[in-house]
Formats: sequence, structure tokens, C-alpha cells
Amino acid sequence: MSMTTQAISPLWETMPLQKTVRTQEKPAAGSLFADVFKNAIENVREAEDDVAKKEYLLSTGQLDNPAELNMATYKAEAALSILTQLRERALNAYSELSRINL
Repeated sequence: MSMTTQAISPLWETMPLQKTVRTQEKPAAGSLFADVFKNAIENVREAEDDVAKKEYLLSTGQLDNPAELNMATYKAEAALSILTQLRERALNAYSELSRINL
């Protein structure tokens, strides 16, 4: 009796982790602030997706260098830290502006 094995295919090829729908909109005046946050959020999503892919590859034995997972994890942590700092600074600026008496 002969047994054949099938190659393991990554899950993200059949079911993507994040479905991003991008629409082509004309940027409105003053949307630089929103664009900064959108880019930061997109960076976090991409970094987390990269970590998930590398974890999958490592767990299935397809990742040759395990240090790549560590580097991807550090990048994801840095992207999340930057996003958190941006949010905190924006909230602080909003608080300062709301205290101004006109």
C-alpha cells in the first residue's frame, strides 16, 4: 500500500487574513492628519499579517531562518508603538485645544 503526501499550502492564499478594500477617493483639504493615521493603521495591519505568515511558515517547517519571525515581530511591535504614540499625542493636542477659551 503506497501513501502519497500532499504539500501544505498556506492558509492566507485561500483565506486572506485581512480583506482590504481601497477606494479611489480624492483627498479632501486638510486630510493630511487622517492620512497619517490611515498609513499608521495600514502599517500595523501589514506587519501583523507578515508575523502571521512567518509564524505559519515556521510551524510548517517552510521558514529557513527563524530570526525572520523575530524581526517581523519587532517590526509589528514598533508599528503598534508608533500608532499608540500618535493616538496619545492627538488626544493630548485635542485636550489642549478644548481648554482654550475664545
